[in-house]
Amino acid sequence: MKLVEMKGIVKTFWGAYANDHVDFDVEPGEVHALLGENGAGKTTLMNLLYGLYQPDEGEILVKGQPACVRSPLDAIRLGIGMVHQHFMLVPTLTVSQNITLGLKEKGHPFTDRAAIDRRILGIARDFGLGIDPAAPVSSLSVGEQQRVEIMKLLYRDAKLLILDEPTAVLTPQEAERLFEVLRSLCARGCAVILITHRIPEVMRVADRVTVLRDTKKIVTAPISALDEEALARHMIGRALSPVTRAAREASEAPGLALSGVTLSERGLDKLRDVALDVRPGEIFGIAGVDGNGQKELAEVIAGIRRQDAGTVSLFGERLDGLGVEARRRMGVAYIPDDRHRDALVMDMDLTDNLLLRFNSDRRFQRRGLIDARAARDEAARDVAAYGIKTHALTTQIRYLSGGNQQKLILARELADNPKLVIACQPTRGLDVGATEFVQKQLVACKERGAAVLLISADLDEIRLLCDRFAVLHGGEVMGVVSGDEAEDLAKIGLMMAGRAREAREGGCV
Repeated sequence: MKLVEMKGIVKTFWGAYANDHVDFDVEPGEVHALLGENGAGKTTLMNLLYGLYQPDEGEILVKGQPACVRSPLDAIRLGIGMVHQHFMLVPTLTVSQNITLGLKEKGHPFTDRAAIDRRILGIARDFGLGIDPAAPVSSLSVGEQQRVEIMKLLYRDAKLLILDEPTAVLTPQEAERLFEVLRSLCARGCAVILITHRIPEVMRVADRVTVLRDTKKIVTAPISALDEEALARHMIGRALSPVTRAAREASEAPGLALSGVTLSERGLDKLRDVALDVRPGEIFGIAGVDGNGQKELAEVIAGIRRQDAGTVSLFGERLDGLGVEARRRMGVAYIPDDRHRDALVMDMDLTDNLLLRFNSDRRFQRRGLIDARAARDEAARDVAAYGIKTHALTTQIRYLSGGNQQKLILARELADNPKLVIACQPTRGLDVGATEFVQKQLVACKERGAAVLLISADLDEIRLLCDRFAVLHGGEVMGVVSGDEAEDLAKIGLMMAGRAREAREGGCV
């Protein structure tokens, strides 16, 4: 018997389909991957199953019986739980308090916390979750927080767990630990729906896969019947065209140059004596485990932060002391790592978000006010040129998929052919089609002679695109690697772990 069946599911927003007559089912003890591009309808379908939305048409069956899921509380009563991409934990509370938050345990309000913790430890041991009930959530790594979210559902006797992009914020080691947990869950009779756009993860952990494209179901099949190329073709409707490093020779003229850049915050060193150069016509990468000064480095170059020591120059001109707007006028474009917080105003529409870079540009002014028609015309051209999928230019940016939001940021930042492009985690959270598009835009910038600084936690992306790259650890440059040396992963790994001397002795730098 199927654990859950969704039949003929239809959901529309403002007259446009989010799910168009979709069928989906889950069997006990399986990992069923729900794969698709950003905006394909994956999360909407699961929000319907979890009771956050109500379907316009179709029915949901749980263990063969029609089910009315009007809220997450109904879903939990039916044994269905969901871990969202952005965790919903209270950092000031302990793990135990977060797990039982909202529940009235025996003896409430004077509950036996020791007994609760014993039950939590028992469940954690059974499923290999390895969490400390007494630990404050604020002290946990992202991977540990995710295990707390999973534990919240298991504590409530969930038999079907929906995980929305669960590896988007995890290191490779944490992702591997998650896959072990998923296998343990399924071995004990639970089922997992894995919402993702990452094809290698699907091939590695899923038993079956359903692919959505443009709100419709394209295929459901055992993973053994498909390969990565077939999944990519089902996802985006075509074969991927590989992105490669262009053969263009970088100029020897000075581009971006940093010398002795040092930054401290609250007594902690964020950057230490950073020296590097990015030439016109090359993509220079910054590799390393996230949180080792990459964001601070990008913001120092963009003018958002002021370094404590050292110099930043662009084509021989000092940028020190100049603000963000002045650096933009000199040809600096910045694509931040957190598009929701640092690049977009989520309640504004596409046109207004495009104007964020050009609010003082006379092309979009008339008698001292914004020329709405000129702004709309420019927005329409950008939407067409970058293939941004939207129902209207007046759509709030929050209703676009992550890939389309990132395309809009690229359209805005690359509009005036900048001399320097700072791209910080530009493909994070994007599907294969949107990733391919973003990477090709960066290669195009290089080919027209711009200096491109690519900061990415994805070592494969760094190796694919960069002519040279530096490894950053603890705010220090461990070494600079040329494209020809990028295949020596062992030595690069040593640098990423802060063991530059061992890597140097091995002949890498």
